[in-house]
Amino acid sequence: MFKGILINKDDQGYHAKVEQIDESVLPEGDVTVKVSYSTLNYKDGLAITGKAPVVRSFPMIPGIDLVGTVEQSDSEKFSAGDQVLLNGFGVGETHCGGLAEKARLKSDWLIPLPSNMTAQQAMAIGTAGYTAMLCVIALEKNGVTPDKGDVLVTGANGGVGSYAIAILSKLGYRVVASTGRVDEADYLTKLGACEIIDRNTLSEKGRPLGKERWAGAVDSVGSFTLANVCAGIKYGGTVAACGLAQGMDFPATVAPFILRGVTLAGVDSVMRPLEDRVEAWQRLADVLSEDTFADICNEISLEEAIDTAKDLLEGKVQGRVVVKI
Repeated sequence: MFKGILINKDDQGYHAKVEQIDESVLPEGDVTVKVSYSTLNYKDGLAITGKAPVVRSFPMIPGIDLVGTVEQSDSEKFSAGDQVLLNGFGVGETHCGGLAEKARLKSDWLIPLPSNMTAQQAMAIGTAGYTAMLCVIALEKNGVTPDKGDVLVTGANGGVGSYAIAILSKLGYRVVASTGRVDEADYLTKLGACEIIDRNTLSEKGRPLGKERWAGAVDSVGSFTLANVCAGIKYGGTVAACGLAQGMDFPATVAPFILRGVTLAGVDSVMRPLEDRVEAWQRLADVLSEDTFADICNEISLEEAIDTAKDLLEGKVQGRVVVKI
């Protein structure tokens, strides 16, 4: 038996609670991990509260991120005692995840924890910071360098937005942060944002082309916001799109792409190839400093996770939530 959050759906409805879980609940996998930390992401909030059909089978242990120590391995890739981390691959949705003391996983999903990063730091970063780094790498590969001009980050107070600001600032970019919580501008400025704009300036229907304002952008919002961001990108610039906080629609025109040569780079973090994951995590370990984690990270216990998940969906949580298992 081991402790964790277990989600069930039965005649009494949908419910999640912290309980002792029998090891028979764990699915097949060639590596068993003793989990030290997990996180709360927006998707975890949906899974725990049942606000969206994220969980595909029951019972389910939520948690799309985890870091821990290999307890048992039938894979040549890992041995008992190795420190490993995981993001995505349907864990916490179709395969039991990280919000429990134990996880059984496929070795192909795991990567070694970078040697210059602690387990707690890895989950302070989590899927949000990992996705932000993938976005920054997409901008770099498309030629968006600090000398090209400002880079916009939408959804700035969220996990992806917070880390995108911190990473870009550390790399020498001038960052403009778009947020619905302009009263929390001090937090964004501390992360490295040089300018704060209200998200309402981007969230309504706009013109096909606007003033050329930004060399690049990291967008986790979608919908009208993404359309307006594309319309305001400078000639030859790039937008890395990774989220849909405002909506899945994209009410735009082709004008930015055919008249200004703008690139819209889609960023997926769930099924990313192994080599991309290793590159992104090593870059994170090399770029981010100890003070960054202190500014972005809030640590809670497993017992606090269910109530915090509700706050997360209501927009009451700033930055990242790390769950100490």
